[in-house]
Amino acid sequence: MLNRIEMVRIFCAAADAPSFREAAIRLGISPQGVTRAIQALESELGEPLFHRNTRQVSITAFGQRYAQEARIALEHFDALFRANKAEPDFIGRIGITAPQAIGRRYLIPFLQPLIAAHPALQFDLRLEDQMTDSVEAQIDIGIRVGLIRDRRYVARPLASVPLYVVASPTLIEKTGVPESLEVLDQLPLSVLINQRNGRHWPWMFANGQTFNPTQPTLICDDAETELEAVLAGIAFAQVPAYLAEPFVKEGKLQTVLDADLPPPWNLFIYRPQQGPVSRRVRLVYDHLKEAFSDSSRFPQNRL
Repeated sequence: MLNRIEMVRIFCAAADAPSFREAAIRLGISPQGVTRAIQALESELGEPLFHRNTRQVSITAFGQRYAQEARIALEHFDALFRANKAEPDFIGRIGITAPQAIGRRYLIPFLQPLIAAHPALQFDLRLEDQMTDSVEAQIDIGIRVGLIRDRRYVARPLASVPLYVVASPTLIEKTGVPESLEVLDQLPLSVLINQRNGRHWPWMFANGQTFNPTQPTLICDDAETELEAVLAGIAFAQVPAYLAEPFVKEGKLQTVLDADLPPPWNLFIYRPQQGPVSRRVRLVYDHLKEAFSDSSRFPQNRL
C-alpha cells in the first residue's frame, strides 16, 4: 500500500500531465498505479481531485488548490533531506545533444571547466542537426535552434540566433553587392541539405519570405563545410550568427541584404523529461544555460 507522500507525488505528476497515461510514463509506473493512487488519495481527503469520463480527465477546482499546496509541501520535504544529506561527489553519465556546428565550436569550450573540476563525470555527446531520439540515446540535456514541438520537454530559450547572408570580400568585389533576391539568384550561391529528407533548406527573409536558389554552385549537408567554402570565396550563403559573426568582425566575411533579414530564431536548452533531476544533470544544465546566455561567449546580436 502506498504511503501518503507517494500518493501526493503521484497526484502532482498527474496534475502536471495531460493524462494519467502520460503521468505513468513520466513516473515509470503503470497507468493503473496512477489511478489507484489518485483514488486512494481522494478517499483520504474526501474530495474528488479529477473529473473523469470515458474520453478525458480534468482536474477539479479543489484538485488545483490542493496541487499548489502539495508542491510546496513536497519541496519542503525534499529540502529537509537535501539539507541533512552528505553531498556525494558529482559522478556518472550525462547525455547531451546539440547541432553539429554548435557542438563542435561551443560545447567543448563550455564544458571544459566542468570536466576539469569533476573528473568523475562522463559526457556522452550526440551531435545531430535533427532532433535526437531522447529515449534511445538516453539524452539528459539538449541544445536546439528553432522550435521544440514535444510538449513533454522542459525547454527554455537562451539566446537569439540571427541569420546573415554573407560572402567573402573577394567574391563581393567580383560580383558586386546584390540589392535584391532577383540579383542574388544570379550569383554563385550555396545551399544546405536537410539530412532527413534530402531537400534544400530554404533561405529565410523578412515578412516570412523564403528563397530557394535555382542553380546553386555548392550543395552540401554540413554547415561548417559550407562556411569554409564561403570563406574561400566560392559562394554566398545564409549562415547563423554563431558561425558568421566572428569572421564578420575579423573582416573575412561581409554581410549583404541586411534590410531583409528575417526575425532571429531562438536557441533553446531543454530536458526531455519533467520532474526531478539528478544533481549532476542540474549542475551541467545550469552551467550550459549561463554559458549560452552570455552574448560575449555565444554570438547572438545583430551586427
